[in-house]
Amino acid sequence: MKRKIMIAPSILSADFSKMGEEVRDLEEKGADLIHVDVMDGVFVSNITFGMKMVKDIRKITSLPLDVHLMIVEPWRYVESFATSGADIITVHYEACKDRLKETLASIRSLGKKCGCVINPDTPVSAVRDVITDCDMVLVMSVFPGRGGQKFIADVLPKVEEIKGIIDASGKDIDLEIDGGVNTENVALIKRSGVNVLVAGNTVFTAPDRRAVMQAMRDAE
Repeated sequence: MKRKIMIAPSILSADFSKMGEEVRDLEEKGADLIHVDVMDGVFVSNITFGMKMVKDIRKITSLPLDVHLMIVEPWRYVESFATSGADIITVHYEACKDRLKETLASIRSLGKKCGCVINPDTPVSAVRDVITDCDMVLVMSVFPGRGGQKFIADVLPKVEEIKGIIDASGKDIDLEIDGGVNTENVALIKRSGVNVLVAGNTVFTAPDRRAVMQAMRDAE
């Protein structure tokens, strides 16, 4: 099944001093989702946003909020992010381990879409049993919380493997990639089966955000 290509700009690359304007501009220029990277300084070394950011963004956009939790014990916080306005909540296998299935079910019970995330060095086998419980599977193509990394192409065979599992299930599951995505590698990424592209600097530094997002959708 050919799926719609969606662009999810990561507001981690936005100008924080004018976040409201940035989000409104993304919606106006044709973004499909707003990607919110939540980092706690423990699971990853960086610290970013919390529930209040999600709640405040929710007030100013009708776009789905794709909230990516890079935090320890994410099951403790999914309800707070759900009530703050998240539409999709993705959690890391590495943070949940044997509580992943339970955490995904908890997100679903709150009426939200759920997703699992794996880091570049985590095998697909770690999440194989929960893929069909998800609305989205996110493969990290950099290590989360570290700056200055380039896209790790070695993750693409894992993307293809996950795409095969999704296709075999016949379920409506999005496949997302996050980290180092740009106009030079996006065609290769899309050929692996990805349909949701998280993009940060590529979108926010573009002189024409609408044009660069459309170019990423159209790349072959």
